[in-house]
Amino acid sequence: MRARKVPAAALADIADAEWVDPSRRPYVEGGVAWVPVREGYFADTDLPERETYRGRGYHLLGDVAVVHGDAPTKEELTAIVEHCRPRGVVQVKGFLSEMRIPDIEVLYGTAGEVRHREQGYTFFLDPTKVMFSQGNRNEKARIASLVRPGERVADMFAGIGYFTIPAAMSGARVHAMEINPIAFEYLQRNIMANRVRGRVTGELGDCRELLSGVYDRILMGHFDAPSMLGDVLAHVREGSVLHIHSIGDVNETIRERVDEAGFSAAVTSRRVKKYGPHAWHMVQDVTIS
Repeated sequence: MRARKVPAAALADIADAEWVDPSRRPYVEGGVAWVPVREGYFADTDLPERETYRGRGYHLLGDVAVVHGDAPTKEELTAIVEHCRPRGVVQVKGFLSEMRIPDIEVLYGTAGEVRHREQGYTFFLDPTKVMFSQGNRNEKARIASLVRPGERVADMFAGIGYFTIPAAMSGARVHAMEINPIAFEYLQRNIMANRVRGRVTGELGDCRELLSGVYDRILMGHFDAPSMLGDVLAHVREGSVLHIHSIGDVNETIRERVDEAGFSAAVTSRRVKKYGPHAWHMVQDVTIS
């Protein structure tokens, strides 16, 4: 890997530099970071490629490694640290209340606020305080590809902006709603960081009470979304599209609620990721007619 040596503290400042190869992660050791360099730009050295990692699954948010579910063994934790050299390793045991507050334990090092780069977007967050779903990466990209410039989009469970930012950067006018005050603060910050302030209106509170007017597209990224269809269907028209997340297929429930509201709909179900034994995180694309 062609790399350039910089102080680890300067990583956030050079993340958008033209010479940085964003497809690869920096290698950090102590106070020094070796940053991957694009072809055609000067590099200090050529580091040997790392061996393929085959250990316990984790994902990196900025410089903090996150594991879900049961705690890793001592050997698994050591393997994670040796592979990605994180500032800290955090175990997320689950999420509490409607505000989706992480139930966490710091297993190694320190945690706290990070600057996370993903698919060209910038997200500031603290993984010990707010939810970030790395497993929805492909779904975020899909939504960004579906959104058309000028669409009026409702993001009912905006969190820190993981769907709001891609939709806005694709040209939508996004009404972003979030009930968790800490997540909402990061949402506001990420709107600024991604320069989409003119295309996003953020509101703090219960999305069922904040919906207003008619939307071209409604993002319902919460597993309780099917129970909220009665509130949502008062804000659609023919041609509106809903993206309804759930555990398992809820096609029949959706059709019943749509019929009750006096509409019909075309429904397509997609698997996002495995949620548990015999259970899938699903998203239903619903086009109102």
